[in-house]
Amino acid sequence: MKKVILKKLTKSDIGRRVVYKPEMENEEGIIKSWNDTYVFVVYPGNNDAKKEHWDRYTAAATKPEDIFFLK
Repeated sequence: MKKVILKKLTKSDIGRRVVYKPEMENEEGIIKSWNDTYVFVVYPGNNDAKKEHWDRYTAAATKPEDIFFLK
């Protein structure tokens, strides 16, 4: 897995799938946006509606060092 680097994020990364702390929790999410400090990620869990319409849901502020891109 490739680490998410805040400085290298571009608009094409919106909607990309990531995994949160793969060594511990291994929760998958989808990038919604970011600012200078956090990446905002929608964590759908088992909610299929969130997986399909992730852009309509509230995202959690996540430290970029805690998430990695899925292939």
